[in-house]
This record gives sequence, structure tokens and C-alpha cells, in this order.
Amino acid sequence: MTAPLTVIHARTLTLNDAAPHAEGVLVGAGRVLAVGAREDLRALAPHADVLDHRDLILTPGLCDAHIHLVSYGFSLTQVGLHGTRSVSEVLERVAARTRDLPHGAWVRGGGFLLSDLGLTDYPTAEVLDAVSPHHPVMLYSRDLHMAWANSLALRLAGVHEGTPDPQGGRMVRPLGSLLENATDLVARVIPEPSWAETLSAARAGAADLAARGFVSAHTMAFEPATAPRALADLAARGELPLRVWSCLPHERLSLARELGVGPGSGGQFSFGGVKFFADGALGSRTAWLHAPGFADGSGEGIPLDDPQLIRELGREALALGFIPVTHAIGDRANTELLNAYDDLRDAARARGLRLRVEHAQHVRPEDLPRFRGLTVSAQPVHLLGDGPGIRTLLPHLEAGSYAFRSLQAAGALLAFGSDAPVAAPDVPGSWRAATTRVDDAGVPVAPAEALGDEDVLRAFTRGPAEAVGWADEGVIRPGARAAFTLWDRLGGEARALVL
Repeated sequence: MTAPLTVIHARTLTLNDAAPHAEGVLVGAGRVLAVGAREDLRALAPHADVLDHRDLILTPGLCDAHIHLVSYGFSLTQVGLHGTRSVSEVLERVAARTRDLPHGAWVRGGGFLLSDLGLTDYPTAEVLDAVSPHHPVMLYSRDLHMAWANSLALRLAGVHEGTPDPQGGRMVRPLGSLLENATDLVARVIPEPSWAETLSAARAGAADLAARGFVSAHTMAFEPATAPRALADLAARGELPLRVWSCLPHERLSLARELGVGPGSGGQFSFGGVKFFADGALGSRTAWLHAPGFADGSGEGIPLDDPQLIRELGREALALGFIPVTHAIGDRANTELLNAYDDLRDAARARGLRLRVEHAQHVRPEDLPRFRGLTVSAQPVHLLGDGPGIRTLLPHLEAGSYAFRSLQAAGALLAFGSDAPVAAPDVPGSWRAATTRVDDAGVPVAPAEALGDEDVLRAFTRGPAEAVGWADEGVIRPGARAAFTLWDRLGGEARALVL
């Protein structure tokens, strides 16, 4: 049987340099068949169904190039702390949740920033105990690199003043705040969600993203092994509304090698990356910095995965066809990662793969040219909340913070995302941050790094597609996937259209 045909009438931005503008698109069987003038499309398919969106803009579909998709789904039902402006507001939300739970049930949540809460030091367990003496509590900071636990949670985990700091982590004393790998000491005793709960979270995260206008996502590991399994399960059932590219934690690379598992090439779900962490984050003061470090005297941050490990396992990943994907926030983390990647460039080029830097949030001017040929997966929406922290903690690095224009000029491929649940996958907020550079306090952050609308569109569409080798996405041309985003205006209200 002949597949039904559909013509979409809309002001079309194709991101195809050979024909950047069109009046409409002809699609069938999930693919773009023709792009051009309305009259030409009508002549090609006179009996096709017509979707008349001439008052809207049609573009390639949005991709969130950095998200923790299942964790985001779980976060939608946890205690949300984004936007909290005081410790008392956090306590009110925790107390409200405990009223609905039996004694002993865990309270989980996240999204706070120390600076937004008015804190100059890390909070203690005792503060949480006042509203949650009978419920263990674990709250993650917005960047997920710090957790705040109450005394009951610490007791259940066997954590006390004499517990030594784990490698790559630190317990702040008096106890309550856990940095980097120290969060695992408590996280490991939280009951694992059931398979049904994990599937439900995967559905919720994917559905929320699709409702915001996204058609695809790169999910970044830092989740239980059941998370990608749930997404793959939904894809197999035909219930996944997004095309998802997933990363393995580098600790599981040996298992992939032993099982002969390599990157997938098609379908709605596939593995393709191996994830590393060079350092922590700004808000938790764990980003790895060159001297002089943080301006408040809190040090030079915490290095995580050793650069030599990234070299060695990155080489193995490339041999298996996986892309090394490395989180790097601080300026020293980026320098050390670039040093490691310099030793992997030839191997990546031989496999036709692009090495990825996730965030590249604070970069020294002398390191900018070294990003040529790399993917920089960045999150403009974080700039909105990070501005005050940059001015307070890293004033000497402000000019190289979120250096989108300079990175693009240096030859990096930009791929934008949200890092949800670290921040909401807020398209208008991301657009505003990238094009105006004005943070939530109303203050510009390195305004010379602002991008234009088409640059941001590319970074949310064609950039993510090229980063992972999706030749059929991020552009509207014959043969491409019929997955689009409709806009009232670029950076405004968006909705997905997948045919």
C-alpha cells in the first residue's frame, strides 16, 4: 500500500545551506520527500493531506543535547527546590512533603543553589532535622554535585564524624553536606525504585520533553543501569516519543567490550557515548580551577576522573566506536581534558567521531583555539542562575564563562541542552540566555559572547545531530527524518510535529 502523504505549509527554515528557506514540506513514511514552494508541492502530490501552519515557523526538530532523562522524569514528582530563595523556604517544602508520608519514608528533592539561599557556607543536617526528625531526607543541589542530608539519612547510611572522605569526595563537617562522590555514601541506602516506577519516570521525562517541542535527546548516564533499559523498553514498544542517544558510564565500558556491545545505528534508542567527569561544578565549589581558585578562598575544586584514565579508556571507547563524552566545568578541568583529548584526536578522526566536552563552562583565552573540531555540549539556561555565582566566586573568569561565540569562532561544534533535572528544559529561557546574556539578576554576563537566533537554532538542532552522526536529523531536506518543531517565533512557544 502507498504510504499517505502530507504537505505542511509553513515559513520553513531548513538549515540546509543549499536552500535555507521554503514555503512548505512534503512528507511520507516518516521522511521528508520534497521541500519548496507551495505550488510545486501541490503539483507533486495533489491529493496529499495539508497541514496549514502558514502563521508559524517550521524548523528541524529540537534536540536536548545533554539531559539525564529518567532522573528528570523522577524529579517531576520529588520536592522541587528550583527558585528557592531562603533556607526557610526549603524547610517549608520539606515539611509539607513529610506530612503526606509515613514515618521512615524517604524525602528526596533538589534544585537549590547555595547562593540563592543566602548561604556562604554549606548547610548542616541539624537544620533539616528541625522539620524532618522522622523521615530521612536527601536533597541535591541544582548541579547534582552536592547533597544535603539530615541526621536520620546519615545514620541509616552509617555516616558519622569519624567516617573518612571517599576518593573524589568530601563530607563537610559539621555533617550534612556531601560533595561529589561522598553523596554515594547516602544514595546507596535509598531504596531502589521498582521497575514499574522507573518505566513511569522514563515516560514522564520523555513526554515532558516532547511537550516542550523536542523530538530527540542525548541522555548522559549518571543514572542507574535501569534508566537506559527503561528507555530501550519504551522504544521497543513504540512508546518513546523521542529519538534518544545514550551514554554508558565509563565504569561499564569493560562490560560492553566483553559482551561485544557497540553503538547502535538506528531506531528510537541507541547507545553511542562513554561518559567521564573531569571535575565538579560551580555552585558546589567543586569545579577544578587553576590558581587562584575560588575568590572566597574555598580552594581550587575537586578533580574527579584522572586525565590519564580518560586517555586510556577514551582510546578503548573509540576503538569500539563510542564517543568519549567528558564533563568539564572549571578552567583547569578544561585544560587537562584538552591535553587528554589531544592524544585521542587521531583515533577519533580515523573513526569519523567527534570528541565531546560537556559544559566547557569556564575557559581560559589560551585554550579556546584548542576546541577546534570538538563538540561543545553547553547549557545556556544555566547562565541565568549562575551569573551571581560567577561574579562572586570567579570574577577573574567571567569573560571566558559560557563563551559560546568564541568557541564557535574557534571551530567548535555547539550542541545545546539543559542538563535536566539540573535545570528545566526551558526553551525560551535558554534562548534568552544565549542571545541576551542577561542573568536572572538582570545583569549581563560576558555580553560579547551573545549569539544570534540562527546560531542558537543550529545549536539546538543541527549541532546535536552532527555531534552524534545523525545525518538524517537537524536539517530539512529530502531523506531527512520528518521530525520538526513549530514556533510562533524563534525562541518563543514551541511544539513538536513528528509525522
